[in-house]
Amino acid sequence: MGSTSFMLSLDNDQIHQIKTHAQQCYPQECCGLLLGGLHPSLGDLQKTVDAVYPTDNVWDTAVSAPLAEDSHPKQTLTSARRYTIAPTDLIAAQKYARTQGWDIIGVYHSHPDQEAVPSECDRTWAWLQYSYVIVAVNQGISQDVCSWILNDQQQFQPEAMIVSAPMAASTLETDV
Repeated sequence: MGSTSFMLSLDNDQIHQIKTHAQQCYPQECCGLLLGGLHPSLGDLQKTVDAVYPTDNVWDTAVSAPLAEDSHPKQTLTSARRYTIAPTDLIAAQKYARTQGWDIIGVYHSHPDQEAVPSECDRTWAWLQYSYVIVAVNQGISQDVCSWILNDQQQFQPEAMIVSAPMAASTLETDV
């Protein structure tokens, strides 16, 4: 990534969608995808979210063995502490994004009763250039929303977020 810095642009409605999904899934982690595009902007790369694509968290059905990072091997990690997006959901999102001229530019998920800071598991499974939006949900209420991105050393760094008012859809009535 070199000296290029990244920033994520989304609107208030998209933030609301993510927070609402997180509250609906509480006490489990929610997860979903961020669809949009990459746009150069004065030496930076701005990622614009055009759509939030909620998915189901299939961790409990997809994973049965504890991870090596866990200090208690007998402790079973559930969807309250981890998330997985089903490959079929990922493919469906990718197909939908392509029909709109978009790409998958990131992932969002919640941290129930935890801070909106990536875990070691989040870091291990993250992909370069994707935005990772995390929402903290405390006692069922969505709180902080933060975006993160991996640097060249595979460590998460905060990613600037630009949150704007939603754009009015172009229609015959608004264009006249």
